[in-house]
Amino acid sequence: MPKVIYITKTDKEKLKSIIDDAMKNGKMLDKSMRKLEEEIENADVVDSSGIPQNIITMNSRAILHLNQEDIEVSLVYPEDADLSTNKLSVLSPIGTAILGYREGDRIKWEVPSGVTEIEIKKVTYQPEASGDYHV
Repeated sequence: MPKVIYITKTDKEKLKSIIDDAMKNGKMLDKSMRKLEEEIENADVVDSSGIPQNIITMNSRAILHLNQEDIEVSLVYPEDADLSTNKLSVLSPIGTAILGYREGDRIKWEVPSGVTEIEIKKVTYQPEASGDYHV
């Protein structure tokens, strides 16, 4: 049985807008956008003030165990992505994979090199938990 993921109303609206804009501009949705669309449509949507603080939301930072190492990443919108500072786009395979999951979750996810397992070790910052509802 798949795990339930959680997403804030605000994040869902912004992400749906990214997907809708791509479609309006005549772009075919690539695999990552289709997967993101599927994830947000199946997520439980909650108010920003009610989301548990151990859930990865947009602009959260988390320590992941990936490829036999721990790495701290920030989950960001595509325009803010910067791999040199570990800012992962939500449209990247790992970015889409971690959205809405919580500390302790292990996720098997398809990436370009095959299927990988991602463990969310710790959410080190979540905007909503810090009262930053408009980040």
